[in-house]
Amino acid sequence: MTEATHRAAVLGHPVAHSLSPVLHSAAYRALGLDRWEYTAVDVTEERLRGFVDGLDDAWAGLSLTMPLKQVVFELLDHVEPLAEVVGAVNTVLFQPTGSGRTLVGANTDVHGLVAALREGLGSGPGERPVVSAVVLGAGATAASTLAALAELGCTSPTVLVRSLGRTGGLQRAAHRMGVTPRFELLDPATARVRDVDVVVSTLPSRAADPVAEALTAHAAAGGPAPRGVLLDVVYDPRPTALSRAWAAGSPDREGLVVGGERMLLHQAAEQVRLMTGQVAPLAAMAAALEEALAPSVAGA
Repeated sequence: MTEATHRAAVLGHPVAHSLSPVLHSAAYRALGLDRWEYTAVDVTEERLRGFVDGLDDAWAGLSLTMPLKQVVFELLDHVEPLAEVVGAVNTVLFQPTGSGRTLVGANTDVHGLVAALREGLGSGPGERPVVSAVVLGAGATAASTLAALAELGCTSPTVLVRSLGRTGGLQRAAHRMGVTPRFELLDPATARVRDVDVVVSTLPSRAADPVAEALTAHAAAGGPAPRGVLLDVVYDPRPTALSRAWAAGSPDREGLVVGGERMLLHQAAEQVRLMTGQVAPLAAMAAALEEALAPSVAGA
C-alpha cells in the first residue's frame, strides 16, 4: 500500500516572503518524511473559512501569520490554554476523530521567543534572570512576548507604544496572563531601553529605526551602552538598524543581540514537533534558514 501524503502550509496575506516553507521542508528532509509537503498559500481573512473547510484528510496542520492569528478562533473546535490566554493562534492542528476531525489551535510563538531569548541570556544553570524588560509594540507578537517574559521571570515589563489608544487588546491579554505591564509612549525610548535585562522589539520593519538613531546619538555623546539582551523579531533587513546600534562599540556586545530569525526557527521547530510527532532537527533547519537569508552572490 502506498504511504499517504501529508500536507501542511503557512497561510497569511501577504505570505510570499515567508521562510516557513524553507524551515519545514528542511525538517521533513532531515527526518526522512518523504511524503510530507509544505507550501505557502496567500489567504485573506475573508477567505480563511472557505479555505479551511475545503481541506481534505491529507492535511496535518497549518501555520498562520498575519492577519489570521485572531480571526481563526471562530473556526476552531479547541484552543490550547496558552493560545487562549495570549489571544493569538499561529498553529492549527488537524486531529482525526471518529466523526471527522478536530481543529486545535496552538501558539508556538511563545516557545520561539523563550528559546531565542535564552540563547542571548545563556542557557542552563548560568542563565541570567530576567527582572526587568521593555517591549516595543502592542500587536499579537507583543502579547506572546508578555507570556514569554513571564515564563522567564518578568511579570511587570514596560511596554512602549506609538499610541496608547491602541493597547486595549494587549491590556486584555495581559490581564488574562496575570501580568502587569506599564504602558508608555515610545518617544523618548532611549532611557527606557538602556538599563533593563531584556528588550524585545515587535515593531514592523524599520519602525524601530528612531530608537536605533537615539541609541547611536547617545553613544556618540559618550553615554553608556545598553546592558541587556535585545531580541528584534524583524529579520529583514539583517541586521536591523536597532541590532547594529545595540551591538556597536565592541565585538563582545554582538552576543547581546538575538536576531528575529532565531525566534522564527524555534517556533517552527515546535510546529514540526506538533504536526509530525517527531523531535524537530534544529541544526538542519537552522542551516537551511541561514542559507535562505544569506546575501546572494553576484553573478551566481
